[in-house]
Amino acid sequence: MTEITDFRKAKDQYFGGDQNSPLTNAQRNRFRGLDYLEENAGLQFVLGVEEFPNDAKDLIQMATSTGDTVPHIRWGQLKFDVNGEPVALLVYRSVGGDGYFLPFMDATTGEESYSDGRYLDLPSTDDGRLVVDFNYAYNPYCAYNPNWSCPIPPSENRLTVSITAGEKTYGDAEGH
Repeated sequence: MTEITDFRKAKDQYFGGDQNSPLTNAQRNRFRGLDYLEENAGLQFVLGVEEFPNDAKDLIQMATSTGDTVPHIRWGQLKFDVNGEPVALLVYRSVGGDGYFLPFMDATTGEESYSDGRYLDLPSTDDGRLVVDFNYAYNPYCAYNPNWSCPIPPSENRLTVSITAGEKTYGDAEGH
């Protein structure tokens, strides 16, 4: 098994068996696993983030699925190629948080993947670069259950290319 296979198996166990799962009790009783796109080595990157100067790290209010907002800091930009096409995405940080957050939409959004986009949490390497592995792209909890409020990717993180990796749309979503 690969690391991504092990990760997906553990996630399915959590979703189907843990009372803190984003699924309702009824959904957990029917749960047979999440659907994923095939693992795609071409969508794994270790990238340097072009960090914005301190005076350009804007605090923005990211819209959520419930009409609220949640504050995030525009931290920097990632540039890379997807199938030979150059793309750029902004990286965010939570206020008071130390992790890197990458919400995005792509050409699969609303078709193969969730209509309000997907997320990546980006670990950093010892040399400060970020691990951007779209095989770990996941749906926000509101994709499963409307009782959750989830940030919607800002317009600057909406790609025209397909990110053919990560979680697919969940077929047993409630209220969507």
